Amino acid sequence: MELTVKFFALYRERAKRNAVSLELPEEATVADLTGEVRRQFPMLAPSNVQIVVAVNADYAEPETVLRQGDDVCLIPPVSGG
Repeated sequence: MELTVKFFALYRERAKRNAVSLELPEEATVADLTGEVRRQFPMLAPSNVQIVVAVNADYAEPETVLRQGDDVCLIPPVSGG
């Protein structure tokens, strides 16, 4: 299946783009997606940082199964005070 993954804030800056189209196998999970994103964009986030993923405007767990047409966004860690 093909999914468009949107980058926000720091991830958009590091990827040097707003979005990327990824080809993933049917029944791929969020963990599969983040693994592929890390492979294509190794400077996106250190390996010890969990990439937060939203699918269809809801935060998704690594085991969430993705479907063709899902709205997928990567949300970088936020700090502030």
